[in-house]
Amino acid sequence: MSVAKVTEIIASSSKSFDDAVENGIEKASKTLKGITGAWVADQKVTVKDGKIQEYRVVMRVTFVLHD
Repeated sequence: MSVAKVTEIIASSSKSFDDAVENGIEKASKTLKGITGAWVADQKVTVKDGKIQEYRVVMRVTFVLHD
């Protein structure tokens, strides 16, 4: 039997939402072992002078706890 935990992270990118998701998973993988999935809970952009400056995602990342 395994036990999983869910944690929330926020990631960003100057390129796209997809890139922000990839950045978040890559960074989370450096400290969280056993990541099995993630879902995007929210998306937003920051705007400066009428242009998108940054794409941000709030993700819930699931990982398995080991003994």
